[in-house]
Amino acid sequence: MAPLKPNELRLVRLYDAPVKVVWAAWTEDQHSSKWWGPRGFTLTTKTKNVTSGGKWTYTMHGPDGVDYPNTTIYHEVVPFQKLVYDHGGNEAQKPLFQVRVTFEEDNGKTLMDMTMAFDSEEQARQLKRFIKDAGGDATWDRLAEYLAYLKSGTDRFVINRSFEAPISKVYEMWTNSTVFSQWLPPTGFTMEYFDSTIKEGETTFYKMTNGATVDHYGKMSYKKISPVHQLVYTQCFTDQTGKLTKPPFEAHWPDMIISTVTFAEEGADETRVTLEWEIQGTATDLERKVFFDAKAGMTIGFSGSFDKLEQLLT
Repeated sequence: MAPLKPNELRLVRLYDAPVKVVWAAWTEDQHSSKWWGPRGFTLTTKTKNVTSGGKWTYTMHGPDGVDYPNTTIYHEVVPFQKLVYDHGGNEAQKPLFQVRVTFEEDNGKTLMDMTMAFDSEEQARQLKRFIKDAGGDATWDRLAEYLAYLKSGTDRFVINRSFEAPISKVYEMWTNSTVFSQWLPPTGFTMEYFDSTIKEGETTFYKMTNGATVDHYGKMSYKKISPVHQLVYTQCFTDQTGKLTKPPFEAHWPDMIISTVTFAEEGADETRVTLEWEIQGTATDLERKVFFDAKAGMTIGFSGSFDKLEQLLT
């Protein structure tokens, strides 16, 4: 793994799909139109020619009705292995940066390794902040969700975040209930445990409150704990006695969600967290629609929580 230059940014994802499927999702418009762009955006392609010297001309439609014309220029295309292209340009402006992305399959999964090169170190810093604020990294979470749908027909919510801390420290932030309760609640809420035993086979019971008008009660049941690599737990909303109920903010929320949290080292002092949510058990069509429609809000909510986690880590 070559060290980054000051003007470069790097993003790595591991997808549960063979490289041919991931490549098709990237290069065929029937697939890329389903996931490309931040949450809430849609895409219209005018032309797409994924060959060395070819172009992809498309327009991204923002949820606020604003259109963003784009022209991707491909410099190098090695099928199932590598893409090098200019990104963020159009007829009115030059590209914002150049992308080099490689794909490598291992045991049916595909490692996507992307490097974005900017004109200067300062531009890299500015674009990193802009991408974060605009939710641009959610593009790669949407790809994970789309690949899961292609594989099994399941609807999944995925969000990733990289933290500048060793994996053992980040893992502790999820398994130490005192610390967990400090960063998990949505902005403006606090969390109080009644039973805080985070242990395989055990269930925690907690309350989240804004201190005024809203109280949420819930349970997390830990199904699998693999230090320092993975946590699997179910979670549901309850009343104050611990009985299953619907949350006050949505009468058609699914009864049970299963969460899978995976921790991966991206360097000696950098850790990537991947959180996946999926409905467990039966759910009505309306509940499944509510879950799907809530993904943009969930991204905002978890991003706020991850910002608090980032502050605690630093």
